[in-house]
Amino acid sequence: MLNQFIILPLWDKEKRPIETTTMISVIICTYNRDKYIYGVLQSIALNAYPKSKYEIVLVNNNSTDNTEAEVARFAADYPDVKLRNFIEKNQGVAYARNRGTEEAIGNILIFVDDDATVNREYIAGYAAFFEANPNIYAAGGPIFPDYEDGEEPEWMTYFIRRLLTAYLYFGDKERNFPFNNYPGGGNAAYRREVFDKVGFYDIDLGRTGGMLVAGGEEKDIFRKMSAAGIKFKYLPQCILYHKIPRYKLEKDYFHRVTCGIGASEKIRTLKISKSCYVKRLFAELIKWGGTLVLWCWYAIQFKPSRGNMLVRFRWNVTKNLVG
Repeated sequence: MLNQFIILPLWDKEKRPIETTTMISVIICTYNRDKYIYGVLQSIALNAYPKSKYEIVLVNNNSTDNTEAEVARFAADYPDVKLRNFIEKNQGVAYARNRGTEEAIGNILIFVDDDATVNREYIAGYAAFFEANPNIYAAGGPIFPDYEDGEEPEWMTYFIRRLLTAYLYFGDKERNFPFNNYPGGGNAAYRREVFDKVGFYDIDLGRTGGMLVAGGEEKDIFRKMSAAGIKFKYLPQCILYHKIPRYKLEKDYFHRVTCGIGASEKIRTLKISKSCYVKRLFAELIKWGGTLVLWCWYAIQFKPSRGNMLVRFRWNVTKNLVG
């Protein structure tokens, strides 16, 4: 059941351009997501875009569940879709993303999470944009949470929503990403040349199997892109719906992912320089100030659970950033 964050596609079907010379590689990295992998593959196959002009590059990062069987079922159901299936034996999402990048044959690479679905205009939206804007190298679209229970918890805030669900929405108009913001790693597209400019994902960062050292490889590569002068465009027509099972709303998952953020930030900044790490520590102090202001605001509104979750989030990040 989709929730209140999901909006309708923004393009008029009669005006949608799908004739293009662009070759697209949709890269999906997966680990033990047999419950969702068929759904994301099917949502891509149902896109309003010529199947001869895109491929799906699936990188299985040593799944131990029924992922392979679900992929085989999809291949049998949609034989007209070009699906190339690889196994990356080095464990970690950064390894898997790098393998997908290396294996892809397209000149536009779109990364899609394995626990999501996309709208019918998804591929066409990216393809048309990059054809019309040859000097733009990176773009991303909205990410809306799709709660499997259908309801958002009462304690959820904007900040926690972004953390746990990857929620991203900057309106219904095409624009640059706001300052210090970048596309969600599960809904991002690049020209192949980007990786020639900035290199691949850092294999010391990012998730490894079930270990939640969260998102560091994404932040690192976007930092490198920004340093190289690459701008990110926000494309509201390229929508991803992120499946949120109940366990991602439980305290244990919240604890692991927030601790993972702190650990990842420590690794990422120290790899750059000690001064970068010190700056990140000062930034953490500023974030604590904002957190305490928000805690007071929610207390005044008689919504203490929201403020308490923000404090817990900040504490876990700080503890692992410093420790």
